[in-house]
Amino acid sequence: MKVYQEEFDVRTSKRTQATDITEKVEKIVKNSKVKNGICLVFLPHATAAIILEESESGLMSDIEEMIKRRFPKGAGYEHDRIDDNADAHLASGFIGQSRIYPVKDYELVRGTWQRALLIELDGPRYRRVFVNVLGE
Repeated sequence: MKVYQEEFDVRTSKRTQATDITEKVEKIVKNSKVKNGICLVFLPHATAAIILEESESGLMSDIEEMIKRRFPKGAGYEHDRIDDNADAHLASGFIGQSRIYPVKDYELVRGTWQRALLIELDGPRYRRVFVNVLGE
């Protein structure tokens, strides 16, 4: 089995922001020369997340607003006594910091509208994205 890893950085500009990273992930899959296997996209961050969703601008705005409503800033969280970002930690934990895609014939398997979106929850920041491709 072949294992291939690359990483890249993403700069966010807002506290809550959806950023499409699909092209970067797909390029890494191509570079891996793995024909069939899996691709893990992982964020080593406790206040960011990854989702699979359409990257249409209105929907991305809806995602950002829904996260703000579901995990409101300053809602009396215990963690805010230490660091004023408990909402970002909670959202990240419930949404998740990784996703796995199948790889078939050297490409990600995804639906027509599915995109890999990095969800910034405590920005603006630089975020590191790890991509591991495993297979044959």
